[in-house]
Amino acid sequence: MKSWLREPLVHFLVLGALLFILNGMFGSSAPADPTIRVSEPAIARLAQLFSAQWQRPPTRAELDGLVEQQIREEVLYREAVALGLDQNDTIVRRRLVQKLEFLSQDLVDENPSEADLRGFFQENAERFEEPAVLTFTHVYLNPDRRGDSLRGDAELLLDDLRADSAGDAADLGDTFLLPLTFAQRSQREVAGLFGADFAADLATLEVGSWQGPVASGYGLHLVLVQERINARVPEFGAVRDKVRLEYLSVQRRDADETMYQRLRERYRIDVMWPAEIEAAGEAAGRSD
Repeated sequence: MKSWLREPLVHFLVLGALLFILNGMFGSSAPADPTIRVSEPAIARLAQLFSAQWQRPPTRAELDGLVEQQIREEVLYREAVALGLDQNDTIVRRRLVQKLEFLSQDLVDENPSEADLRGFFQENAERFEEPAVLTFTHVYLNPDRRGDSLRGDAELLLDDLRADSAGDAADLGDTFLLPLTFAQRSQREVAGLFGADFAADLATLEVGSWQGPVASGYGLHLVLVQERINARVPEFGAVRDKVRLEYLSVQRRDADETMYQRLRERYRIDVMWPAEIEAAGEAAGRSD
């Protein structure tokens, strides 16, 4: 069965078929524009990129290689487009969309005036608001160690702490992996360490006295909130760089949307929803 695969005639037929296919792909017609021109500015750019990467100018041989690589890329690109290989390719589509968006973003002024930045800051103060932060110390009580006496132990210890007769809080309670004192932590940061319920309860405690017990995923805590700094909008000068970055981001996003809406108006949009999705949407509308 396998012996015929070694026959020269079979090899000849396979090679002939392959040549026929390749000729059909690449040899049927000349390209519409057979000229590939590598300009002086393009060569200068290749040399500049080489120098930036290797910290020296390229030799003539190296520059010849860079130019040949450019020619190779252009030849293969044109032939790929001629064969339609750019069609129905998700990666190519996304790259072209991205390049068109970059074109619209290039129209954005990268050096906004001070007045523009201050106006943007005033109109969007909530974007730059610094969250409220707490500084607190806690004493931890481990439910696994204390069992049924957990809450009673917490109440007794709280009385001692409030009476200032318990000594150093760091010597009290049970061993805890996290620090006992936290300085200027936001509610989000506290929630990441102790859980959302603990953080929410902590935000309601009075400043300057021991409170609790407050429950977390670890057990119970007696807490002394030493400082609370309310949420505030900083002075413009303190966040100017951040304002500029946010301003440019919004400008680019607006430029993208403006370009898209103008281009979209050139097309007739016909969305053919599947019947089951259309029916589901109508049912949802009736329930609302």
